[in-house]
Amino acid sequence: MTSSLRKAAAAAVLSGALGAVLAGCGGGAGPSNGGAGQARLGASATPSASASASASAQASAPAPAPAAGPASALPRAGAPGKAPTLAPGPGGLTPVFERARQKTEKTVALTFDADMTSDQGPRAAGGEHFDNPRLIDTLRALKVPSTVFMTGRWAEEYPDQAKSIGTDPNFEIANHSYSHHAFKSPCYGLPTLDGAAARADVDRAFDAFRKAGAVNTVPYFRFPGGCYDDQALRALSTAKVTAVQWDVVSGDAFAKDPDAVAEQVLAGVKPGSLVVMHCTRSAAPVTEEAIRTIVPELRKRGYRFVKVSELMGT
Repeated sequence: MTSSLRKAAAAAVLSGALGAVLAGCGGGAGPSNGGAGQARLGASATPSASASASASAQASAPAPAPAAGPASALPRAGAPGKAPTLAPGPGGLTPVFERARQKTEKTVALTFDADMTSDQGPRAAGGEHFDNPRLIDTLRALKVPSTVFMTGRWAEEYPDQAKSIGTDPNFEIANHSYSHHAFKSPCYGLPTLDGAAARADVDRAFDAFRKAGAVNTVPYFRFPGGCYDDQALRALSTAKVTAVQWDVVSGDAFAKDPDAVAEQVLAGVKPGSLVVMHCTRSAAPVTEEAIRTIVPELRKRGYRFVKVSELMGT
């Protein structure tokens, strides 16, 4: 299939699945003065106007062991680790990060949303896979530092995987809420949390990481559906987190063609870019295959992969 045909096919799939993608995955919107999120799926995101600051690998490498050291020097399991954050915006609003401020160094952060909503337990019990261990194995084998934005419900469903990811220095776990409910309305049909419930949802997710035994957690938060406004930023201000969005949408959600996903990422990445992808087999089945194209090609172009915490510090 030619490049143009692949892109056309990918666009058709993405267009038809837009609502489902954004309801089930962290995929797509920034703030809007009119109250409705601006769709970003299938096109590179632009900086948010109201932001105050603004993946088959046959062999898998074992997870590196955490560095040894005095117990007092190790972060408390499940507690947000010491990582750079942005200063609050005007009025103390939660700051928003979308890409590196330094846009000349060839660094790129790949991020993966581990999505699961609070009511999807029966679907998991019925055999639906919201995890993607092959993707994690491939990232380890390719030695790609990555940030996983995990929901608390995902950590509860897959505690062994959450602990494995969260004790591997190759990864850091960031907060994608507990329930994957919306923090503003409308947000693609997601149930909406009010301010107090939204703030508690963030704490509940960090608690789930702690109970799973994850250590490498960072004080970063990604809004479900990508939807937020100033009210949502204000509700999270006491959580002392930095909200993390993106400037490159991979288009991996519900995609069937890994080449189309790879092409979209490769076309969008610039120095300092932050890419949003997914760590959910049922909703993003070709991500791992796409990664095996994306990583060597970007390295060939001179890019270095970093976690969000390193990207934010540049």
